[in-house]
Amino acid sequence: MKRMLMGIAGGTGSGKTTVAKAIRRHISEEEVVLISHDMYYNDNSHLSIEKREKINYDHPDALDNDLFIKHLIALRDGCEIQRPIYNFSTHTRMAETILIKPAHVIIVEGILVLAHPELRKLLDIKIFVDTDPDVRFIRRLTRDVKERGRSVQSVIDQYLNVVRLMHMEFVEPSKRFADIIVPEGGFNQVAIDIIITKIRSILNESKTSSNGGR
Repeated sequence: MKRMLMGIAGGTGSGKTTVAKAIRRHISEEEVVLISHDMYYNDNSHLSIEKREKINYDHPDALDNDLFIKHLIALRDGCEIQRPIYNFSTHTRMAETILIKPAHVIIVEGILVLAHPELRKLLDIKIFVDTDPDVRFIRRLTRDVKERGRSVQSVIDQYLNVVRLMHMEFVEPSKRFADIIVPEGGFNQVAIDIIITKIRSILNESKTSSNGGR
């Protein structure tokens, strides 16, 4: 059975993960695996914490796309991978990894998923989650303070000096490559229902083909 790669992109805090998890809830968990681009930041443990904090993590060069693409191809081909774990508090890749097994639907989620040409070519379905900037900023602020150990001021400074600029340069232009644009992220149940219906259709066609059309 052919495996399907689905990319979900959009600005920080747009609701990408919410959309991905909503899809996963409606499709058998055995048939879906979720891979976050955020886990593939370059390992900068050789740098001091001061230098690591100055890196522009919203630029495409901050990500280890070679490893990411290698892992996606492996999953698509039915192989297991050892997915890296990224520590957002120390800005380093941890020594531990997580075993990820292949599934029929591989959901790839991240702000720059549609901005990388080679990565984009792997995707069977490309989705862009489009949410108002003020909503995205509030969500990012809440997430980074609660989950990533950042101070409120550091999140505000990063957003104004880096995140907003990188969004306009890399993320927003990638929207034109999307097959489906989802306004309001995980709250757009109509869009999610359409995506789920499409996934089920592709899965059913693939199963029928694998069974020789029976």
